[in-house]
Amino acid sequence: MKYFDHAATTPPYDEVTRTIAEVMSRHYGNPSSLHRLGEESSKLLRKAREVCAQAMDVKPGEIVFTSGATESNNMAIKGATLQYAGRGKHLITTATEHPSVFECCKQLEQLGWEVTYLPVNSEGQVTERQVEEALRKDTVLVSVMHVNNETGAVQPVTAIGGMLKEKHPRVLFHVDGVQGFGKVPLQLNNSGIDLYSLSAHKIKGPKGIGLLYVREGVSLFPLLAGGGQEEGRRSGTENIPYIVGFSKAVRLAKEGERERQARLKQLKAELVRGIKAIQELTLNSVPEGAPHIVHFSYPGMKAEALLHMLEEEGFLVSTQSACSSKKAEPSRALLAMGKGAEAAASGIRISLGEEHTETDISDLLKALDKCVRRLQNLKGERKS
Repeated sequence: MKYFDHAATTPPYDEVTRTIAEVMSRHYGNPSSLHRLGEESSKLLRKAREVCAQAMDVKPGEIVFTSGATESNNMAIKGATLQYAGRGKHLITTATEHPSVFECCKQLEQLGWEVTYLPVNSEGQVTERQVEEALRKDTVLVSVMHVNNETGAVQPVTAIGGMLKEKHPRVLFHVDGVQGFGKVPLQLNNSGIDLYSLSAHKIKGPKGIGLLYVREGVSLFPLLAGGGQEEGRRSGTENIPYIVGFSKAVRLAKEGERERQARLKQLKAELVRGIKAIQELTLNSVPEGAPHIVHFSYPGMKAEALLHMLEEEGFLVSTQSACSSKKAEPSRALLAMGKGAEAAASGIRISLGEEHTETDISDLLKALDKCVRRLQNLKGERKS
């Protein structure tokens, strides 16, 4: 079985798995405890924070460990809006954000905040000018994802951050960096980005652990009250084995970023050429998008039919994002891009990993063409 669903989750590095097992068995002390075992865990925590900070070129004190990107996104958005509610109750985001951002904003609307959802163009992007024109005197936060989890569209977050820093320094800028880290270069230092979310299991680390970069000088209202861990920003006993494994995955993802990006771009180009050659399919991703995500639609056909047919051929792909794939609804992202209801209900996402080869792509394309031919025959039989 060939796995082509890396945007949903990634197979962990063997090195990460071994590290987690070792730390779990040997260093089980609570890092808040004063005895030797507690101090050993505390040292591992400090070291992991330093490793992540070095890979991201930020300060260790700017790293907050969380349970994953959903918590990081909620912490950034709700923590900022609650902390700075005195400045206003207006947020700006896009129509194609991940559910952990989009639904978070919907919750805040129920509590009295106003949210501007910026429309995207046919390639799934917003512009710096759109963000600037949507700003108001009471805008507290702007949240724009780096890479779209369905289509791979890359947003101009550096340009947006630069504009905000120069012209509107009191407006905080949050970026969901989950799909971009290690694949699409982004410099956090001096970028104008105040808050940046990251998830371990998207970069070959464990599930259930993530982080939030919080720029020095930015305060967040704590969503979790308790023992005051993470400098009072996120209470709860730290998951030392997963944090250490996460830090290793972060380092490996950053070290191999250039080679990975070049390799994935090559594989994506081959995949895109093959999909374009199948006339029944409509490509939704653009060449300038993230190198690991290719998205297409088969208008008039349910996405699940093609997905399960490909699985029978030995290839695992996905529909929408993993968080939305079990909902029988058209893709919100594709509808926002103006793709139409049929295309939005028939989207397939293929997401690549560094272990894939040209042969894997060739085999997948052959299987895809075979499945499309079979589905076309079934449509013809129903009509007759």
